[in-house]
Amino acid sequence: MDINNKKATRQSYGEALLELGKENEKIVVLDADLSTATKTDLFAKEFSNRFFDMGIAEQNMISTAAGLSTCNKIPYASTFAVFAAGRAYDQIRNSVCYPKLNVKICATHAGITVGEDGATHQMIEDISLMRTLPNMTVISTSDNIQTKWAVKEISKINGPVYLRLSRLATPVIYDENQKFEIGKAIQIGDGIDGTIFATGVTVAEAIKAQEKLKEKGINVRVIDMHTIKPIDKEIIIKCAKETKKLISIEDHNIIGGLGSAISEVLTDECPTKLIRLGIKDTFGKSGKAEELMKYFGITEENIVDLF
Repeated sequence: MDINNKKATRQSYGEALLELGKENEKIVVLDADLSTATKTDLFAKEFSNRFFDMGIAEQNMISTAAGLSTCNKIPYASTFAVFAAGRAYDQIRNSVCYPKLNVKICATHAGITVGEDGATHQMIEDISLMRTLPNMTVISTSDNIQTKWAVKEISKINGPVYLRLSRLATPVIYDENQKFEIGKAIQIGDGIDGTIFATGVTVAEAIKAQEKLKEKGINVRVIDMHTIKPIDKEIIIKCAKETKKLISIEDHNIIGGLGSAISEVLTDECPTKLIRLGIKDTFGKSGKAEELMKYFGITEENIVDLF
């Protein structure tokens, strides 16, 4: 992991979308008056005839994306997570997931790491909402390389996808040769003292904790759960059997998020205690992203303190 080389996954999204647009003429992009922030403006400048700014009308955006998908297009609908998963939930449920239409919902600015925008804009329930929808694939990427892979990979699968992206710049974790697969988590290290399951911005925190623990003679593995649904049951069960302690960490409410998804697998397949780090059933606050991560207990220090 290169801690000096950081990039926000929303920026990676915009860059990958532009490249994808050059490769596939079926790609169309919709935004809800936030293209500069979501970085879809990169696509808009190159392919103005395939870009639709729907204004501050997220529900219409999702409904329009659904319609475009029935016309042999592959729509990427983008806005902040709080508007995508929140305001447009009914349209996602009934107009996209129920008929299983080929719509890619790409939600930026997810989690408390939106920072100063405060509680009203800090979407910490979206993983819970999206993973309970039948037919929906849910992906939460951790760095630049993984995000660019995901943006292109989801164009190849037929069906609804929710791609969760962040505002906060995070370290580049992977190199160009890393292989990814939807539904298959990435294991970093093979320690047996513990497993840290992480997703999105918390993967970097987990790796930093892994390095600090190693200095103390404690060897843990980090599991990058980039796909929340379908979740990688095999690796969860494997880690439960091979390691002494299980921890999950996420920039999301601990109710219904990554920790809950892992707990469901453990309950069914291999009953094991899981310590869940996340936002504990409360709304966010306004502040710098890094300060909020400390306040809500989702940093490397919080992981290290558990050993």
